[in-house]
Amino acid sequence: MDADILVLVGVVVLVFFVTVIGFASRYKRCPSDKILVVYGKLGKPTQTGGSLSARCIHGGATFIWPVLQDYSFLDLTPIPIDIKLEGALSKQNIRVNTPSTFTVGISTEPGVMENAAERLLGQNLKEIQELARDIIFGQMRVVIATMSIEEINSDREKLIDNISKGVEVELQKVGLRLINVNVQDVQDESHYIEALGKEAAARAINEAKMRVAEQERDGEIGKAQAEREQRIQVAAAHATAVEGENEAGIKIANSNARRREMEAEAERKAGAAEKVKAAQALEEAYKAETVSERERAAREEATQVANIVVPAEIEKRRIETIAEAEAERVRRLKKGEADGIQALMEAEAEGIRAILLRKAEGFAKMVQSSESRADLAALLLITEQLPKLVEEQVKAISNLKIDQVTVWESGRNDDGKTSTANFLSGLVGALPPLHDLTRNVGVHLPEYLGRLAGDAKPSPRPTEGKEPPPPPKS
Repeated sequence: MDADILVLVGVVVLVFFVTVIGFASRYKRCPSDKILVVYGKLGKPTQTGGSLSARCIHGGATFIWPVLQDYSFLDLTPIPIDIKLEGALSKQNIRVNTPSTFTVGISTEPGVMENAAERLLGQNLKEIQELARDIIFGQMRVVIATMSIEEINSDREKLIDNISKGVEVELQKVGLRLINVNVQDVQDESHYIEALGKEAAARAINEAKMRVAEQERDGEIGKAQAEREQRIQVAAAHATAVEGENEAGIKIANSNARRREMEAEAERKAGAAEKVKAAQALEEAYKAETVSERERAAREEATQVANIVVPAEIEKRRIETIAEAEAERVRRLKKGEADGIQALMEAEAEGIRAILLRKAEGFAKMVQSSESRADLAALLLITEQLPKLVEEQVKAISNLKIDQVTVWESGRNDDGKTSTANFLSGLVGALPPLHDLTRNVGVHLPEYLGRLAGDAKPSPRPTEGKEPPPPPKS
């Protein structure tokens, strides 16, 4: 009976210790260089009425409920990013090259940490680096487009401040923060900055020459004044020699007094220093004991990590590897489709370019055959187009149905023409003259094709300004 009771007590104690150890293993502490992300059933509603997707902790510790919750860590290691920005347009539409180095990291600011947990959890540092590089590239182009070349070259502090403000806002959307910005150099393809440097160097040389001339002038004046002061000072020195000897004796006495005072002060400081050293030795002994206790606690923690955390970490990495392989396969398929579309568009562009080059070569040979006279070449091109112009001119009355036109005949006019003749001549005169058509496109035809009358105003057509005769009475 006593043996059964002892076994039961032992089982109860064993279950108690196993429970305590299990709960202790779910109590997770967050290192200072990481962010602890707890996800699963959190139970805290958001402002929109839903539940939180993750809870972020930087420093401290929290309890992870088994089955309902799980956890992961975000690394706060700074990530350096080299940005070789080339051909960015400035405010003056001048292309600028600004190689720079940025340092970013996951933010620990409340609200921004949650963005990192939603968008960066499970990604390695290289993937985060590529994401940040794309964001920084776009924002640097936007910032440089708002600044002139003079501001970019002379006011680096303003350039860095504008870049920091623009980049910081976009990085916070994915949970990152900007740690440092270093603009290595500023260059432009048109050598505008180099010209500004030469201008400043020439201005500095001219100013230096002016200062040298002024110094030489002041030197000559100073030399004359120094010679005058020398004569005055020599006379005054003889007068004050006796006074100087008396003051020297006073200074010797004061020096001896200060020496004795300093010796006493040194003895006092020596005694105080001995007491300070004794206190420091005692403090170091206490610190050594504290370090020993911390090492023992770290050893116990490492044992627990090896038994529980390592198997879970291996399983997590296996799942991540399978997911990354599937994502890489999808990315390569999409990239192949994009490359095919790009190749097709490049082939079409090459065809259009070849057509335009052939046209340009034909125009060049035409100008060359006309003894490099551009006006003759233009005239030849226009002559080739004259049939089309005449065709368009004739189309103005081509659809007119003559059989449906009624002309009231009233006999012959003063010039001997009938109303029908005047109507037909006015109809033909309504067509735009060939010279007017070519003049509208900025070309004057040669005189052998006919020419318009000078500045004289053409006489009105016979039918202009006259009312048609009334119809005859039946």
